[in-house]
Amino acid sequence: MLSFVTKPFQSKEPVPPEYRAIFSYFYWDIGWFGILSGSALSFVSIYATRLHANALHLGLLNAGPALVGLFLTLPAGRLLHNRPVGNNVFWSALLARSGYLFWALLPALLKPEWQIWSYIILVLLMTIPGTVLAVGFNALYASAVPIEWRGHVAGIRNAMFALIFVITSIVSGYILDHAPLNLGYQIIFWLGVGGAAMSTLQLWHLRHVTGETVPGPPQIRGVIGDQARPGDMRGMGMTGRGGVALRAFARGTNLLRMEVLRGGYGKVIGALFFFHFAQFLPTSVFPLYWVNSLHLSDGAISIGSAAFNFVVLIGSLQISHLVKRWGNHTLMVFGVLLMSLHPLVTAFTTNLPAFLLASLIGGAAWSIVGGAVGNYLLEKVPNTDRPAYLAWYNLALNAAVLLGSLGGAWLAKEVDLSTALLISFCIRALAAYAIWRAE
Repeated sequence: MLSFVTKPFQSKEPVPPEYRAIFSYFYWDIGWFGILSGSALSFVSIYATRLHANALHLGLLNAGPALVGLFLTLPAGRLLHNRPVGNNVFWSALLARSGYLFWALLPALLKPEWQIWSYIILVLLMTIPGTVLAVGFNALYASAVPIEWRGHVAGIRNAMFALIFVITSIVSGYILDHAPLNLGYQIIFWLGVGGAAMSTLQLWHLRHVTGETVPGPPQIRGVIGDQARPGDMRGMGMTGRGGVALRAFARGTNLLRMEVLRGGYGKVIGALFFFHFAQFLPTSVFPLYWVNSLHLSDGAISIGSAAFNFVVLIGSLQISHLVKRWGNHTLMVFGVLLMSLHPLVTAFTTNLPAFLLASLIGGAAWSIVGGAVGNYLLEKVPNTDRPAYLAWYNLALNAAVLLGSLGGAWLAKEVDLSTALLISFCIRALAAYAIWRAE
């Protein structure tokens, strides 16, 4: 199975001996991170919902990391600028991921209502060092992996992540369906602790990485292409991850210049801001609808999550062919239109097959959008000043996630969940139109 999904990324040339150990650490890092993502990260919002969390609680789980990222991403970049990136990535990972230990302990220590707010606060605190990790990991990858090998390494990482995520998610769902609520989630969160610890151990082996391997002035020549976002707490549940070329923030201290937004690029940033707002608008609604309206079991939700992420991988294998035929802009418009169908189909879902269909549609949509958005953005920026342009995008992304998550929570409070999903469908469709107009 793994050889099938990694074959498209295999290089005809053997990996040079000096890079084999480094690449291996990156592979094991993502493998263990897949266990964390398929267990604790995927189910924390479902657990909160089963503890009777409301839309505001779920909105804060998504909005908290975005709020921290909005204010701390730029300082995190300044902290990493001209410093040994590997060492900083390891220590920030250790600090951020130590919070998962408390995730595992809370079900046995606190009452349900106290647990909900404790998870919200923990996610907020973990995002502080996690922001340094998210920025630093991009820079670490760019420093440790030469340009000619990045597609090879990212492809294998994506394949490992998807396969291990799928297996872990299904196993987690089985455990949760056959164990009492508190005990089942303690097991799942302890599984996440193990994955987080072992993933961090791989980063310890990479702590010697110091700077760029690309000769000449630092330039961002392409996106990393990694489906996982270490340090990004938005990787919860069935939603696409954001963050394009976060290493832009580690490239200098004079990034946020207003003249960058003049002309056509300002329209592009506005359209992408609207898209990410629409993307995260229903993320607080989905868990409530799955648990309270559809009454899905954790096992059923885990199958949907596994289907979503497996389709993301399969779709990503075809993205290069689609880009050559249609271009990144057209794919973005089509992908966002397809993404709008996810909340639409979910709103009319009454059984497990329909839920799985919605998950497959969401995964197919994100495989297109996730594969096109980075390169679509890079087409709009000059080669000589990409860090400044990409910095504005990442700040717009965090602002959109913050407002979208809280907006979805407000929407779920004001109208019924099905109506909230239908409104999300309309806004996502409008986002596709905005991207089409931005050209």
